Amino acid sequence: MIKGFPDLPPIWWAGSMGTIYLAKWFAPSWHWQADVVNIPSKIIFYTGLALIAWSATWFWQRKTPIEPHNTPQTLIIEGPYRVSRNPIYLGLVMLTLGSALGHTSLVGLMATVLLWWVLDLRFARKEEKLLVATFGDAATAYLARTRRWI
Repeated sequence: MIKGFPDLPPIWWAGSMGTIYLAKWFAPSWHWQADVVNIPSKIIFYTGLALIAWSATWFWQRKTPIEPHNTPQTLIIEGPYRVSRNPIYLGLVMLTLGSALGHTSLVGLMATVLLWWVLDLRFARKEEKLLVATFGDAATAYLARTRRWI
């Protein structure tokens, strides 16, 4: 990482979205023609947006930091966290996938996979270790019964 550069999931997401938009100009042959993905791409995109908003409200309700590099004050296991340990990250991936499909971009699909990989390795796995260190057996039980993504 670049020293002083904020290593945050929204920054990585913005990079993936920028890749999709830049690919339109710099890699036009890496797009396909299809009108059938328009509605599914919007459904995926807006579902991801709603998932992020719903998930973020739990951080504010529980008064715990949402930034990944801070120590959590509360173990959130309600709402979307009953189904996924990382619903905000899942939402970011859904935003990218919806955009990639909407722009019919093969580069965008690759950016979606890369974003998922970065979020998993750089954030989700480290946060799980921090949860166990902070909340002990309660976190271990939560991690055992709830899938990391979906």
